[in-house]
Amino acid sequence: MSASESLARIEAAIAALENGGVQSYSIGSRSVTKLNLAELYTERRQLKTEAYRESGSGGISLGKMTRARR
Repeated sequence: MSASESLARIEAAIAALENGGVQSYSIGSRSVTKLNLAELYTERRQLKTEAYRESGSGGISLGKMTRARR
């Protein structure tokens, strides 16, 4: 699976949680964490970088700096 495909899945999981999905639940004395939002955010950040590199857009950006006129 490519980084772009993984990123799409992570984005869907984040959207589901942000729109009222269940991150964790407890039944009796047992607790289950299905998806950890903080971990998903971290993974998304890493996958965005990988997907950018996969797309071949990892070139150098140049900028022009000027001095303010007085």
